[in-house]
Amino acid sequence: MKKLVLPLLAMSIMTGCAINSTDRKVDEICRNMSRSEKIAQLMGTYLNDFFREDGTLDTLKCQQQIPDGIGHFSQYASQLSWEPDQIRDRVAIMQDWLIHNTPSGIPALFHEEALSGVCTSYNTVYPQQIGQACSFNPELAQQKTAYTGHNLRMIGGTFCLSPMVDVVRDPSFNRVEESYGEDAFLGSRMGTAFIKGVQQDMSTKGVAGCAKHFLGYGGGGNSDTKELIEEILLPYEKMIHEGGLKAVMTGYHKVRGTDCVASAYLQKDILRNYLGFDGLMVSDYGSINQIDCCDNDLERGVLAINGGNDVDFPSGQSYRHLSEAIDRGLVSEERLDETVKRVLKFKAQVGLLDRKPVLYAEGHIEFDTPAERELAYQIASQSIVLLKNDGTLPLSNEQKVLLTGPNANSMWAMLGDYTFHSMRYFWQRKVENALHPRIETVLEAWRRSSATSTAPLLTYSLGCEWTDQVETIIQDGGDERAAYMRSIQGRMLTHEGETADLQSTLDMAKDCDVIVAAVGENVILCGENRDRTSLKLPGQQEAFVKALIATGKPVVLVVFGGRAQVISEIADQCAAVLQAWYPGEEGANAVVDILNGKVNPSGKLSVSYPNCEIHGPVCYNYALEKDPRVAWEFGYGLSYTKYEYSDLRVENADGLSTTSKSIDLSFDLCNSGDMAGDEIVQVYVSPADTEASAEASAEGRAQNLKPIALKAFSRVSLAPGESRRVRLSLTPHDFAYFVVAAEGASENASDSAGATSLGHWEIDPGEYILKVGASSQDIRLQERITLK
Repeated sequence: MKKLVLPLLAMSIMTGCAINSTDRKVDEICRNMSRSEKIAQLMGTYLNDFFREDGTLDTLKCQQQIPDGIGHFSQYASQLSWEPDQIRDRVAIMQDWLIHNTPSGIPALFHEEALSGVCTSYNTVYPQQIGQACSFNPELAQQKTAYTGHNLRMIGGTFCLSPMVDVVRDPSFNRVEESYGEDAFLGSRMGTAFIKGVQQDMSTKGVAGCAKHFLGYGGGGNSDTKELIEEILLPYEKMIHEGGLKAVMTGYHKVRGTDCVASAYLQKDILRNYLGFDGLMVSDYGSINQIDCCDNDLERGVLAINGGNDVDFPSGQSYRHLSEAIDRGLVSEERLDETVKRVLKFKAQVGLLDRKPVLYAEGHIEFDTPAERELAYQIASQSIVLLKNDGTLPLSNEQKVLLTGPNANSMWAMLGDYTFHSMRYFWQRKVENALHPRIETVLEAWRRSSATSTAPLLTYSLGCEWTDQVETIIQDGGDERAAYMRSIQGRMLTHEGETADLQSTLDMAKDCDVIVAAVGENVILCGENRDRTSLKLPGQQEAFVKALIATGKPVVLVVFGGRAQVISEIADQCAAVLQAWYPGEEGANAVVDILNGKVNPSGKLSVSYPNCEIHGPVCYNYALEKDPRVAWEFGYGLSYTKYEYSDLRVENADGLSTTSKSIDLSFDLCNSGDMAGDEIVQVYVSPADTEASAEASAEGRAQNLKPIALKAFSRVSLAPGESRRVRLSLTPHDFAYFVVAAEGASENASDSAGATSLGHWEIDPGEYILKVGASSQDIRLQERITLK
């Protein structure tokens, strides 16, 4: 395929006039557009609707439905099981038609989901974000999304609707798997890495990223202003100021009684005025249609665009009435132009308005390369968390192992929501095979490993299904397409061609040395709009594990799924417990290699892991002491080796002040075991007067700083017996807290200057405690410092 030239884009560009500024270029284009063309840029549609069954473009339909062009094509690569070349070719045909057959010849933005890699067939499937957060490895996260951005660009994409950076503290939230967990600092580091990777060489080889769901969709949206600014907003702040974030998507929820997509408080006061964001604001799919204080789409569209939203996803159902709204004086021409110019600037930033734009790759496109699979394996290996081990792991090659459980021989154990296979199954009831890309099950990976190495001898029995009755509840709200999925409430995944025979499994256990039970959730039991009433293992899985334990053989529990599940009752009786999350296409190999000792587990929890049903917020930074409802704390994770911490020093400790450039600390870390491994060292800050802070927290009073908060971390690789001096730095801002403005000023923020109307930051001079630990509870070293 050849690169396309834009012959009709704008007269000044076509005649070669020198326009050095993107803003001037955008102004010129906008000035020459009709109102209908402008409105078209604020809407989307679906690519498949314009192609006949034989793959040819229906130009008559194009002339009828998008005569003025179109802003976006929505989720264009996940609709059908196409090869990359086929997707690219359809994008090329459509872009060519838009360039040569619409008044201004403006190419469209093609957007797709990209949470765990590009959501399309053949592309690499990486671990779900909740698991990747447990790696505490922003560098690998950035490498992953650099591949993601490049791959999406090759098939004609220029915009990905990822990442999700909600700070999620409710273990029962059905979309917690898409998040980076409960800590705002960790989420900000991982989210910024995501954006830096996916937006690499954005105008030619990468794509623009989009953070969601603004603000507090996963929890915290209606918290007090102090917590909202300090924590829930933090990932967006870092991604905008350090990552160059180009787009933000609002959530389906309400904040302060107003739908987020129509909230001037969120979109103008906080995002535009306070954070200084100048990028694109987009609605979540159908969220404008769900504004419930209006009777019709026109009024909903008016509220959204006047509240600060720019683009109506997925198909412009409300914004198609904007011309009438302008005629009636409900929306100004100036507001329309402001919004259109943001879309055009966005298109310029991703290279669509260049004289010779790179719209897609030429030649044959190859996805899921060996390098990408290796990266998926590395991330999966670092994401898996060892929660318990009595010495049974790693397994030895002399042992006989029984592998059993519903997630032992299923690709669904590997795939989280917003992967291609999951999207196709939930939304379209299509079961894609596990070949494009290749997704091995734990059983397949183990058998292949046994054929090439001295792995333990293995037998297998299904033993138990995921569930014996329908547990899934389809929630109201969210993506409107889920309303058509009510039939899922009468469905459940099963293992075709296999029978779950408990007695046969128990008989097989008599001849084994160790039982490995792979349990947990699947795509039907967890994900957007999918919920369960309990956090316990689905169906009869807990009873199944208890029956295995009763055999007297050591049971190694491997838990898959999109959230922490309540397993304490059986975990106490198991020999070892691995939390594998949804580990992606190479997840089975990572699990097998950890079980057999080829890989040393190194993941640390990005959430507080409950020991009972919790259907509300829980977080390590609420108190110094571990919440009694938590089995394993944030930052926790075991290894096959041991690490010793010593000799904590703070540089220039006597000369630190609230205006110091940095607070530098160092300590020795030694691998005192006999296996190479990675330790994730964590630095927390506590106010010195922790008793007063804890008392304030317990009484519900505002406290300047949280009792404990993560401020730095590092992944350190050490050989057996190796020691290393670890050096980390903080800044005075890590000791700052937000002071909310007086009530009247905050409420009238949208009518004021904005930047300071919400409040301001302060740093108190005084004493603080720097804590270095292996988790939020396992503090190995600490030092009291004074900021003058």
